[in-house]
Amino acid sequence: MPETRSNPSHPIIGVGAVVFKANKILLIQRSKEPKKGEWSLPGGAQELGETVEAAVLREVEEETGLKIKITAFIDAIDFIEWNETKTTPVFHYTLLDYSAEFISGSLTPSSDAADARFFSIDEALALPLWDETKRVIKLAASQKKLM
Repeated sequence: MPETRSNPSHPIIGVGAVVFKANKILLIQRSKEPKKGEWSLPGGAQELGETVEAAVLREVEEETGLKIKITAFIDAIDFIEWNETKTTPVFHYTLLDYSAEFISGSLTPSSDAADARFFSIDEALALPLWDETKRVIKLAASQKKLM
């Protein structure tokens, strides 16, 4: 049985991808906590026995129905959300983000994603995204020479 994601006993490895299709990037609207209802990079938790890159491919396909090709590692980020008294982590993820290219598939959000869309870089950065998500998008766009 998988450990609960809230109030964890240790950090959870999470993966995400800045998926490019031409000069647009893929974002999903989260249907679950943390950050429920917010736009985010597609991704999720790595499973036991799964490589990080396999987790990226699986999570993007599960959330969006799209097949992708990983092109580069972008960065590792800590996401820690504390309880009201700031004494206990409610969520603690170590996030490994990659850039990727769309290969095939029909964009179909899953139960983990309330919505999924491709946005121009400017449209994506204008959304009320987590600061670290914006930073990762800028890094990926810079690697791709779009910024």
